[in-house]
Amino acid sequence: MFVDSHCHLSFPELAGDLAGVLARMRSAGVEAALNVCTTLEEFSRVLATAESAPDLYASVGVHPDTIDIAEPTVDDLVGRAAHPRVVAVGETGLDYYRLPEPLEWQRERFRVHIRAARACGKPLIIHTRAAAADTLRLMREEGADRVGGVMHCFTETAEVARQAMDLGFHISFSGIVTFKSARELQAAAAAVPLDRLLIETDAPYLAPVPHRGKRNEPAFVPHVAHKLAELHGVDSAQIARRTTENFYRLFKILN
Repeated sequence: MFVDSHCHLSFPELAGDLAGVLARMRSAGVEAALNVCTTLEEFSRVLATAESAPDLYASVGVHPDTIDIAEPTVDDLVGRAAHPRVVAVGETGLDYYRLPEPLEWQRERFRVHIRAARACGKPLIIHTRAAAADTLRLMREEGADRVGGVMHCFTETAEVARQAMDLGFHISFSGIVTFKSARELQAAAAAVPLDRLLIETDAPYLAPVPHRGKRNEPAFVPHVAHKLAELHGVDSAQIARRTTENFYRLFKILN
């Protein structure tokens, strides 16, 4: 059985077909999914989705590149994270890809999330794009190693993965790792030990081969596992077992 450690079931692309999405997920052998929050305004929908089924979980956080939204405080995040279906703080982090400096507001938002995670004792879901050095620096400065978490939809180098793992973090791979052009990422994935691996879809985005270009959904996460099995020279059942165990252990879920 597989677990989708990061998807966005509350986004309109999936929410309008949620019953079908979940039926296909379960038919594909995906036993659980983490529905990830990107704004405080979205949180009630994210939580309601997680409350609708025992195999769904939620996070609370504000994505780093969202603007013109409610800015979270530590108390905002900690209060929402107290709900038993909320297993993580995030998605948070840094994203310098589209937005120009000055981005101190983004770095401060990331610091707030790390402080909230430490306050509530729940792991972080970290997004980093074109900002790896600053992401790692802030993780160290704010003590992210005290709670750990996951570098989600990882697209950085093996060295960045190593530094994140040194801080107690897991590394999660999405459909990008199945793309033929993703040679450097595939090398990084092969270097991550099995006890630190997670798999995800980041649905509705980044559908893996052979569904590339289509709407992504949790039923496609086994394709990520199959690619990781190839890269590690093991069978898919072992990747499924290890990534599922890692998911429940990291997010402190009794299954």
